[in-house]
This record gives sequence, C-alpha cells and structure tokens, in this order.
Amino acid sequence: MSNKFIPIDRESAFVLPPALEGWLPEGSLARFVVEVVEQLDTRRIEGAYRGGGSAPYPPKMMLALLFYCYATGIFTSRQIERATYELIPVIYLTGNTHPDHNSINAFRQRFLPELQELFVQILFIAHELGVLKLGDISLDGSKFQANASKHKAMSWGYANKLEAQLRKEVEQLLELAGEADSQRTTDIDIAQEWLRREARLQQIAAVKAELEARAQARYEQERAEYEAKLAERQAKEEQRGRKLGGKKPQPPAPGPRDKDQVNFTDPDSRIMPSSGGEGFMQAYNAQAGVAMDSLLIVCNPLSQHPNDKQEVEPALAQLGQLPEWLDEVDRAAADSGYFSEANVKQFEAQGIVPYIACGRQPHYAPLDERLQAPPATPPASDPVSALQQRLQTEEGKRFYAKRKSTVEPVFGIIKQVMKFRQFLLRGLEKVKGEWDLVCIAYNLKRIHALIA
Repeated sequence: MSNKFIPIDRESAFVLPPALEGWLPEGSLARFVVEVVEQLDTRRIEGAYRGGGSAPYPPKMMLALLFYCYATGIFTSRQIERATYELIPVIYLTGNTHPDHNSINAFRQRFLPELQELFVQILFIAHELGVLKLGDISLDGSKFQANASKHKAMSWGYANKLEAQLRKEVEQLLELAGEADSQRTTDIDIAQEWLRREARLQQIAAVKAELEARAQARYEQERAEYEAKLAERQAKEEQRGRKLGGKKPQPPAPGPRDKDQVNFTDPDSRIMPSSGGEGFMQAYNAQAGVAMDSLLIVCNPLSQHPNDKQEVEPALAQLGQLPEWLDEVDRAAADSGYFSEANVKQFEAQGIVPYIACGRQPHYAPLDERLQAPPATPPASDPVSALQQRLQTEEGKRFYAKRKSTVEPVFGIIKQVMKFRQFLLRGLEKVKGEWDLVCIAYNLKRIHALIA
C-alpha cells in the first residue's frame, strides 16, 4: 500500500458551471421536485398576494423549497434558511436567492389549507406517469410527537386537588389581611400572593371546563357504541331464541376521569401510549392509506384519538373525495385496531371489501394449524361473519399479509429516512397541514424512486 496521500489544496481555484442548471446531475431529486411543482395549479396561492410592499418570493419556488427540504430531513425554518447558503440542491431550487426564516415560516403557516389540494394534484401526476393505481390499499396509523412536553399538562385529579389547596390558601390570606396588627403580615405581600392564586384558580377553571367538554363528547360516543352493542346482542338473542352467555356490555360512566389531562403548550394534542408499550407521549395520531402497488400515500387523515377505531370514517371520506380518474379502491387491509362492526359496514357501504383483523394474531402459529385447510363454512349472514370467513381463506391470508410490507415501511421511511418524528406546528388544524406537507414530500420522494 502506498504511503503517499492525495494532496489537498484548499487555496486552489476551480471553475463552476456558468449556470445553476449544470450544478446538479440529471435525475436528481431537486430537479424532479422543480419539474413537478411547475405543473401544479397554484393560482389560489398566487391570488392571495394583493400587491404593495416589497416583491414576495415566487410561491412555486417556496413550495419546491419546502417539499425538497421535508423530503431530505430539513424541517425548521432556520435550517431551511441555512440550507439556501450551504446545499447545492437547495441553491438550485431557490435560484441562489435566500429567503429568511421568517419568510419561510410565514409562507408555510399561511398556505397550509391549500396543501391538501396540491396533495391530490401530485397524485394525478403520479397517475399520468403510470406509477399510481388504486385498487388495493392498506391503512395504518402512527403516533408523532407534538410540539409540547407531556410534563406541561394538568390532569383532572390534580386540578381538583390543587383547586382545593388554593382555595384554602386564599381564605388564609384573607384572614391575614384582616389582622392589621399581626406580625405575620410583614414578611409577605398578601395582595400579590392573593392575586397569584386567583389567577391560578382561573386557569384551573378553564382546564376543568375543557376536560368536562371532552368527557361529555366521549360519553356520547361511548353511549352510542353501548346502545349499538345492546341492539346487536338483542338481535342475536331473538335470532337464536335464547339468552346469550357471557357478560353484558357495561354502560359508560359520564364525567371526566382522574387521568384526563390538558396540555398547556398545545391543548389540541393528547397523551397517547407510545409504540412498543414504552410509556406515553404527547402526540397526534397520523394516518396513511397506502396504494399497495406503488406505496404512495393516497389518504392521510390526522386526529387526536389515541386509537385507530375512529379513523375509518375520515379515511373513507378522503378516499371518496378523490377524482374519478384515480380509479376506485377495491380492497383494503387494516390491523385489529380498526375492527368494529360499524367500520366493517362503512367499508362495504363504499363498495370496498375490508380485510380487517378481528383480534390479535400470533406471530408464529403452530405448524399443524398453518397447514390445515380452512374449514368449509356456510354463507355468512352478516358483514362481520363474512369478514372472518374471508380472512380464513388462502387468498385472504395472502392479501392481509401484504399490509405489513406496504403501509408499515411508509412510516418507517418517514421516521427513519426523512427523520420526521415530531411536528413543529401547534394546534390541530396546523398539524393537519404539516402532515399534508410531510406526505407530499414522501410521495415526491417515492415517485422519483419509481421512475428513476
């Protein structure tokens, strides 16, 4: 092996291509993002500029900048601004202009509502390129950290405890204020202490009002589910002519629970169990419906719900709003977190054949069970029975097995490759817009890989 190294001369001059066009290789992601964004209809965004003041940056350039940076793991406005000086693909995107972080952040927050329309336009481009066909989809959700700490929150139980303590202290301060000659009043400012506690009591009252409103909404939903279970149980008893065994459904209890809490930093976020049973996180529940053939995201609702059972309706609503030229969804696979009789019926009402696990399945079933042929069963009398029979067939097992190799890698790419694990914005509507931005960035990255 030679002991001579390649000489490095940092003072040497070198010649760059005379135009930005020559700075990037053909087929680069930055070039592709620019080509796609130039095809988008951005008249709604451009029409929002009324004139006056200094000239703004072109909206298509700003969109391309955000899409590329999110696709490559650059999220904060200050990081994006720095990239306009340091990264050749970003310099190409911006035409060697340098939007400051305030301009970038203002543009991002101002036009979040328009991103869902651009999301659909990019699906159309993917369809025209021949890489997107609906047909079969898989649905899943993942928790993403909110821009808030779970420690900056107050629970119902603690709020009541602290309220009682503060009211007692207010009474004590009023007693001290009445003792004009008491030596104890010389060490503290009673008026300031009283005002501080009154302000805290007002904050606690607002927290309790919010928790009571959430509890009422939860109670109404659980009550509806309880009544549906009772009706289903009664129908089965009438059909069989006898009482069913087992425990009857228990009615929900109204009112807040001790562990219900409100976060002060982002009140719209919720405390949710983290993956793998490793505690809890302050988070949002982000969903993705993925076309199985292309691994492109075709619907992306986001909610505050800690589980996925309530996510079928918004996902189907988004799918129902997709243009007809995208064809139709024929089959959908989802894990047991989405299972309920109502959800099965919702899929079928949309003309989609559901493949939803009805319970947790063992990772390694016994060999004799795996080799055993599915038993012959009579035609199902209800949608849930039909689903259970469908999952027992060889075709049903093969189709459902594709779920984990289609939708789960999408979240893996977003979290590990794109490195997006936490929202920057706060508030449900803004976070929904940022999730649109993340999904657009992922889809552009995926389309670029498919046509490369």
